Amino acid sequence: MFANVETAGTVLVTGTSSGVGLYTAKALIAKGWHVISVSRNIEKAKLALQNFGGNNANLTHLTIDLGDLNSVKNCVHEFRRLGKTLDALVCNAAVYLPRLKEPIISPQGYEISMATNHLGHFLLIQLLLSDLQLSRHPSRRIVILGTVTANSKELGGKIPIPAPADLGDLSGFEEGFQMPISMANSKKFKPGKAYKDSKLCNMITARELHRRLHNSTGIIFSSLYPGCVADTPLFRNTPSAFQTIFPWFQKNITGGYVSQGLAGERVAAVVTDRNFAQSGVHWSWGNRQKRNGKEFVQELSNQASDEGTSKKLWDLSMNLVDIK
Repeated sequence: MFANVETAGTVLVTGTSSGVGLYTAKALIAKGWHVISVSRNIEKAKLALQNFGGNNANLTHLTIDLGDLNSVKNCVHEFRRLGKTLDALVCNAAVYLPRLKEPIISPQGYEISMATNHLGHFLLIQLLLSDLQLSRHPSRRIVILGTVTANSKELGGKIPIPAPADLGDLSGFEEGFQMPISMANSKKFKPGKAYKDSKLCNMITARELHRRLHNSTGIIFSSLYPGCVADTPLFRNTPSAFQTIFPWFQKNITGGYVSQGLAGERVAAVVTDRNFAQSGVHWSWGNRQKRNGKEFVQELSNQASDEGTSKKLWDLSMNLVDIK
């Protein structure tokens, strides 16, 4: 499916116990890469990857809770104790909790969707940048998963329920993002929007990494949307009816359905394939799939592309993860 594969190396992938992260790890191991599998439930990840019958010599497991910044720091410490080089990083893990009435708060006092999906990954990236810069791999990469629902340039990003992704002026971050503040724009808590906002932050982060660091480091920074993985465990906290109807709708009505396996292959290709060696872009296969459909560079929303918003998000996120 993807032919122009780079030299294999070592890649750290978050959220490998199920879903797209699990299948990404599987695809990368099949390509000869050594996968550092990091997840909150390490025993579940071990069992899941063991069931694939993969090469255990190409797999190392570490524990991380991205919603806890101290856990992120501990994970990086444990990674460095392995004595391995790092050639690529895949920021995949996410939580989606659309039925919450009140926000869950992280150990550092932040709303959990933003803490896990954005701030945990943001800190992980900052801590591992120096490791990536030491790598001699010909194509070092950081790949961050985004979503169509956080990009208003696409139909899925215009859906008004519960609200489109919108960081506003980032006043919630500016004011410290502590209760009673639980949204980036400091407005009323909406759990579905909290997820969308966090994924918008993910895509902005990839752009800002490129703007700040690509020329000086040579690292390739990109984000992607692998298609609508309608039956991923990401949706396990949605109503059971949704978990039945949504995959059927995407398969039979919109044509947007993508299997977890295909999504994992696409993520792995963005890590390994020479065709994806372009920094500062957002890759997509669209939300309407066609047989043998090709990847393309997707335009992002005005807010995701705004340099002022991007710089401000970076600076405020650095403060929230306590990097001076």
